[in-house]
Amino acid sequence: MSDFTNDHMILVILGAAVATYMTRIAGYVLLSVVSDIPPRAEAALNAIPAAVLTTLVAPAFYAGGWEGKLAIAAALLTGLRFKSPLPMIAVGWSVVMVCRYFIIG
Repeated sequence: MSDFTNDHMILVILGAAVATYMTRIAGYVLLSVVSDIPPRAEAALNAIPAAVLTTLVAPAFYAGGWEGKLAIAAALLTGLRFKSPLPMIAVGWSVVMVCRYFIIG
């Protein structure tokens, strides 16, 4: 029997599935029970998108090349100007492609 089909592995997979489902549904259950969200909890919930974005961008900024850093800076400046994320994506992608094609190329 291989390592992927033994009983322990199946239990680990099922346990991870249950834990994932419980964390997904916990927010809905909590908000249905609590009528008022305390201001500190609301402030913490509002800070989550910025924290997630930082954890996605920071490794790419520090581990990437200079064209990635330039693209992130250009996307940041574009994001300050436009509300939609599509211009940010287009500008960041364009900067990387231009740098890689014309300069590194």
